[in-house]
Amino acid sequence: MPVCMNAGRLRIGRLSESGRVYLLTAVVHQRQPFFADWRLGRLVIQQLRQAQEEGWADFLTWVVMPDHMHCLVQLRDKTLAELMCRIKSRSSVAVNQALGRQGRLWQKGYHDRAVRREEDVKALARYVVANPIRAGLVTRVHDYPLWDACWL
Repeated sequence: MPVCMNAGRLRIGRLSESGRVYLLTAVVHQRQPFFADWRLGRLVIQQLRQAQEEGWADFLTWVVMPDHMHCLVQLRDKTLAELMCRIKSRSSVAVNQALGRQGRLWQKGYHDRAVRREEDVKALARYVVANPIRAGLVTRVHDYPLWDACWL
């Protein structure tokens, strides 16, 4: 399994606070639309769910787009770097195995934004799950197969 050697050095000053909510984005290498095949997107979702079951974080909402993913997540006792390394490395192995290929699946790094306490988390969740609509993939979010929210 790949090791994220410099995950902690990707952005100096990045903080990981247990109990804090973060908006995370990870992008597929060279923006290849691997997850236009929803079956491959489900392999990523499986890793999100497994990380939650193992107590790494609570995923409040997420969407897997054809060439990237967004998650609204509340950290438990792991860091952002540990969580993202785990999800990206395990999903890379699963997708590569399904495609019979080797190589990079995700771009290095990820984007994170700590959600301020006064922000409306449900409004951010609606923003996340509306990505397929804004991208013109569907006209109703319920028609898109690769999303979920804990409020449903």
